[in-house]
Amino acid sequence: MLTAFARAFKTPDLRKKLLFTFGIIVLYRLGAHIPVPGVDYENVQQCVKQAQQGNNNLLGLMDMFSGGALLQITIFALGIMPYITASIILQLLTVVIPRLEALKKEGQSGQSKITQYTRYLTVALAVLQGTGLVATAKSGALFSNCTVASQIVPDQSIFTIIVMVITMTAGTALVMWLGELVTDRGVGNGMSILMFISIAAGFPGSLWAIKESGKLAKGWIEFGTVILIGFVMVALVVFVEQAQRRIPVQYAKRMIGRRSYGGTSTYIPLKVNQAGVIPVIFASSLLYIPILIVQFAGSGTTGWSAWIQQHLVDGKPIHTVIYFFLIVFFAFFYVAISFNPEEVADNMKKYGGFIPGIRAGRPTAEYLSYVLNRITWPGSLYLGLIALVPTMALAGFGGANANFPFGGTSILIIVGVGLETVKQIESQLQQRNYEGFLR
Repeated sequence: MLTAFARAFKTPDLRKKLLFTFGIIVLYRLGAHIPVPGVDYENVQQCVKQAQQGNNNLLGLMDMFSGGALLQITIFALGIMPYITASIILQLLTVVIPRLEALKKEGQSGQSKITQYTRYLTVALAVLQGTGLVATAKSGALFSNCTVASQIVPDQSIFTIIVMVITMTAGTALVMWLGELVTDRGVGNGMSILMFISIAAGFPGSLWAIKESGKLAKGWIEFGTVILIGFVMVALVVFVEQAQRRIPVQYAKRMIGRRSYGGTSTYIPLKVNQAGVIPVIFASSLLYIPILIVQFAGSGTTGWSAWIQQHLVDGKPIHTVIYFFLIVFFAFFYVAISFNPEEVADNMKKYGGFIPGIRAGRPTAEYLSYVLNRITWPGSLYLGLIALVPTMALAGFGGANANFPFGGTSILIIVGVGLETVKQIESQLQQRNYEGFLR
């Protein structure tokens, strides 16, 4: 593998792409440490330390996707999250709105239009999320257990708030542009790589925090246990993410003039985890809504707010059960809207393709639906188990769930993005008859 890396840097065009990608990554990480104008940086640092010690998971998902920039309230505080949300919304609306579905079928021109809509929606969501973040920080609710939380934004004038929102919105637009630059001129998918870097940036600090808070052999036993769990999880995720059901497809021969076309054999690859990490994000976001409502409503500790605070937080049995079933539900839901068996069957019939032993048309669509439902069950259960690993693994660590770096969402994204990026580099090496990474 090290030889493959050396050969990759010896290839001029590939070396240029890799260096360009590394440069964008450095720029992205620098922006994640520049505070937004109008924020008291010392008070923010004090509150962040208290939040880490107090296991505040309220905004943990968004903070993970921003590489820790959210709680630091930097210019890249919103990170890639608005773009991810906009992409998911557009993908869901494509099934509902006929205009978007027609654009999707137009090919490259239609996809470019959908991408433009995604950019506009990203900026709108950045304004909305930036306003919510500034309002939360101004009221002191961002760090509920911090003594100086209300002093994070000393100047609470309208002008200061507008400047902060515009700065974070511009930061989100810049992150989106950097991701597109990496896609066009670098290696791999730019948005995925920036997401990868954001999550990986928090690993060293989380691992060291586990070591410092450990009690067995000065924390080294806990540290080694977490590393071992991480390796097992990575191996499991790699195995399942690479697993697929290949449905054979045969194309009939056609005579056009004196030439014969078709007659080839191929397959339809159906992944066991066809939905990817989307169900985990959906389930996490949905379970955060009641906690957010309680946080902003300030209803005290009685009635429905008390029940939510007692049962819908990480580690509680009811939260764990609901989280697991939501992941399973969203796995089936997302697969149903992202893969259309009828459309695949119609395309196969249009070009003379058929599955051996299955009639073309409706029987093919029913067969694809049957196979897809069968493989989605183990895929959804796998997602649920992976997402619950932090809760189960750290049950004996005093519930220090916030410091556990190998969460289900983070591992799924890191392994998935890493595999796709390595495959792209390997394909470019193979074009030049070089040995790849995965051999």
